[in-house]
Amino acid sequence: MKKVEAIIKPFKLEEVKKALADIGIVGMTVTEVKGFGRQKGHTEQYRGAEYAIEFVPKIRMEIAIADNDVEKVVAAILAAAKTGSIGDGKIFVYPLSEVVRIRTGEMGEGAL
Repeated sequence: MKKVEAIIKPFKLEEVKKALADIGIVGMTVTEVKGFGRQKGHTEQYRGAEYAIEFVPKIRMEIAIADNDVEKVVAAILAAAKTGSIGDGKIFVYPLSEVVRIRTGEMGEGAL
């Protein structure tokens, strides 16, 4: 089992969610987060004053999947989240040693 974590632009969430649903992935956790990478934030103007925004709003998606679904999940996220501009985000894939469904006590891939 694997855990896929994707950091994406907020306006891409619905597109990524639809792409994952199209390949049969329906369960995920989504969190609004802030951060920066190489872009180091950006500057904006408000009422004539310029100010720096160091942490850019992002969305973190977490998806627990079977090992054989990793490639198609990563490909779906890449295709749906990519804009080609700086700040598109990252995808991380982690090993997942155990999953337990709280309601039934079911364990392993059956709990996904």
